[in-house]
Amino acid sequence: MNSQQESASGTDRNPRPNWPSTAGARAVGGDDLPLSKYFSEPMPSDVFPENGMPARDAYDLIHLGLRVDGQPSMNLASFVTTWMEPEAKMIIAEAEHTNHIDHEEYPIASHIESVCIKMLGDLWNAPDPVDCVGVATVGSSEAIMLGLLAHKFNWRAKREAAGLAADKPNVVFGAETHIMWDKFARYFDVEMRKIPMAPDRYVLDPDEVLEHVDENTIAVGAVLGTTFIGETDPIEELNDRLVELKSEKGWDIPIHVDAASGGFITPFSRPEERWDFRLEQVATINASGHKYGLVFPGIGWLVFRNRQLLPEDLIFSVNYLGGAQPTFTFNFSRGSAMVQAQYYNFLRLGRRGYTAVVENMLANAKYLNEVLESSGRFEILNPELPEPVVTFRLKEGAATYDEFQLADRLRYHGWIVPAYTLPPNAEHISVMRVVIRNDMSRDKLEMLVWSIAAAMAHLDESGSSQTPSERKTHEAQRQRC
Repeated sequence: MNSQQESASGTDRNPRPNWPSTAGARAVGGDDLPLSKYFSEPMPSDVFPENGMPARDAYDLIHLGLRVDGQPSMNLASFVTTWMEPEAKMIIAEAEHTNHIDHEEYPIASHIESVCIKMLGDLWNAPDPVDCVGVATVGSSEAIMLGLLAHKFNWRAKREAAGLAADKPNVVFGAETHIMWDKFARYFDVEMRKIPMAPDRYVLDPDEVLEHVDENTIAVGAVLGTTFIGETDPIEELNDRLVELKSEKGWDIPIHVDAASGGFITPFSRPEERWDFRLEQVATINASGHKYGLVFPGIGWLVFRNRQLLPEDLIFSVNYLGGAQPTFTFNFSRGSAMVQAQYYNFLRLGRRGYTAVVENMLANAKYLNEVLESSGRFEILNPELPEPVVTFRLKEGAATYDEFQLADRLRYHGWIVPAYTLPPNAEHISVMRVVIRNDMSRDKLEMLVWSIAAAMAHLDESGSSQTPSERKTHEAQRQRC
């Protein structure tokens, strides 16, 4: 069984070490003292517990157990928001028990979702924001799936109306996309035409896109802020090529913009940049509210350019919650809290507030870029910083160790800075990435810089080259990437 199968089947990949059992140990002080019994016996893990325990003990055991995990604020691998204002947390606490799907019982909560969709349509320059439709999702993964599914249905309807075959759809995107694009193609039986990276190019090439599309292409995917490097695909150039193609061959191929992170950066840092609904072929956009939308996980957004692009066949109506309610999601019941938290941020920050937050994050990213580059030991892969994401690698000959060893050593200081390889055809390039979030202060950045210097000094002094065990581990990491 491979590692993916183990994970999917729930197999315990980290079994308890074969240490002496403490099951027979007596509780110090008796059962009446908090934690005494439960700290001297192993916690239930393999069978459903026969008896319960006091609420405070259950809380403390889980709470203290989670303290062993990494600190979210020091997890620089993640784009996900780790800090919100106390007032936002109050909104979340008040809405966490509200089932968002129940529009009949909670019409105001449902209305706020629609309001957020219109606001995003305006932010992303829809021709008529009032005509925008969309949906709040668990994250960008669900939003991408739903958006591409809508494009598949629209393509099939057009083909069938014209009396043409509709059994061989394909979708075109680059290797810089999130794994969810691959999943969509496999799950929904769509041919995946994936364009590889190049050693010196980490975004889509519009010329290559035109070589891959045809009359069966349901959509072309473009990324505003890639996960691997933090760069942006040439969306406007891609749009212009597809407009020309439509004029020449009649192929009306829509663009789905995966703006998971960039959707809440570019409108505030470079509002003049044309990547959104100002472009003729951009039909759908997704973004992650729990990334630079500054909301805790999980909340994502899918917005259609206009309501005509959402196929009626994908909207279901249910009435067993008290009234006929349309639903266009993969998930059904879920909490309303993060939708309300997103609305809180829109009201709290507005354009000026989001602009200030984004400018601060970009300034901190620029600072880190400059410090790393000035050391003379790192190459910066995204010096233009379209997003507050610092991507770097060790210069050739700058060290006897690699990025994976440096990432391992940084964990001694508590920092989680990922090392990974780029997709084909740039898989021989290993990089590291620091995501600058809204909880990153300049003082905290200076502590990170100190930790990087200390980690490198240790590795330099020890003359660390890879041990056989490290080499095996890092090769496995590369293969998983």
